Amino acid sequence: MLSPSTLDYPMDFTMDVHPREVLKKDRQLSLIQDDRHDSGLGSMKDEEYENLVRELEDIRIQPVDATLGLQADPSHPTQAWKQQVTEDGDTFLHLAIIHEEKSLSLEIIRQAGCDMAFLNFQNNLNQTALHLAAITDQPEIAETLLKAGCDAEIRDFRGNTPLHIACEQGSLRGVYVLTQYCQKHQLHSLLQSANYSGHTCLHLASIQGYLAIVECLLCLGADVNAQEPCNGRTALHLAVDLQNEGLVSLLLKHGADVNKVTYQGYSPYQLTWGRNSSFIQEQLRQFTTLDLQMLPESEDEESCESESEYTEDELLYDDCIIGGRHVSC
Repeated sequence: MLSPSTLDYPMDFTMDVHPREVLKKDRQLSLIQDDRHDSGLGSMKDEEYENLVRELEDIRIQPVDATLGLQADPSHPTQAWKQQVTEDGDTFLHLAIIHEEKSLSLEIIRQAGCDMAFLNFQNNLNQTALHLAAITDQPEIAETLLKAGCDAEIRDFRGNTPLHIACEQGSLRGVYVLTQYCQKHQLHSLLQSANYSGHTCLHLASIQGYLAIVECLLCLGADVNAQEPCNGRTALHLAVDLQNEGLVSLLLKHGADVNKVTYQGYSPYQLTWGRNSSFIQEQLRQFTTLDLQMLPESEDEESCESESEYTEDELLYDDCIIGGRHVSC
């Protein structure tokens, strides 16, 4: 297994956008696509947000550490708080993670014990606590959840596992935790699975240009030649589309197949035509077979050759009738 220190790239590739903004975007998108109710995060003012964070301290669970300000509610059965959810399907654990209340999150996980139904509970966006830990880039919370037995293969409403999210956001620490502490039999599946847009974790990291994550995934066993199901592009095709010279070199170093074609029959080299980087073109040319270096004949050209020599206005008609008599035109 890799550790971040073994990579020759900077460790911190986290997003510049605050994780709370990511959650806002997801919930606004779900409202548009699925007519679900917004959680309020999208319209909440900063002052209201801070008040809500403070209100988390009033969550009533059985007595734990007095410093957390948590008390038992004698009117509720033991751990009845597990059954309480918001209108958006968020449990107390979801809320604690969303608002980055680390000590509270860890305590809830501890008290939940081996209750996988609670720890793997999905909100209205099909997000588990582990998804939210990935979105908010809290690798310590993610590690604790995984050690407690959480399922890393559960998908959210976009078909993303937590690893997809960490790769798309550029969190090398998150990728490391999710791949090192997931259940051993899950790692291969996580690396190969595609989300509902047809992207594997490698595709997402490649699209965003996170070279350290790309190399990490490849060293862990990700398929460098995995194709998008919609059009058959590999990470190498994507690297050419993005004109990312470093990514092209890295993928070639890890054995990317330069002769793999898209479902339309295009090799990565053929995609270099009309693009700026001669360096990428030369890198690929020396490894690409001759038949995949030339562009296929254009369908437009073939259709033009088969068109009639007459334009629409010049077409001959033989069915014109004037005064009841057929007239040649």
